[in-house]
Amino acid sequence: MSNVNINIRMDSDLKKQFEAFCADMGMTMTTAFNVFAKKVVREYRIPFEIGAENPNAETIEAIKEVQQMKADPTLGKTYSDVDQMMEELLADV
Repeated sequence: MSNVNINIRMDSDLKKQFEAFCADMGMTMTTAFNVFAKKVVREYRIPFEIGAENPNAETIEAIKEVQQMKADPTLGKTYSDVDQMMEELLADV
């Protein structure tokens, strides 16, 4: 089977970090990409989870709201009893 060249664009800092990682692992970037490609083809999936580690804008706003409520007790109510909380929540329905 013949080899072909593939051009990949990436941030220069990421490239340097990836090259250093590959060197530490005793391989080249080409070898690392080939390992990745073979695993993808063999398993027919991306071999790791892809997701957002950072919260989205809606979650960030919710976190801010909770922080404000904790800082100012007049903005929210706390409960020490789940049954009492559920009773009040369901009474509003």
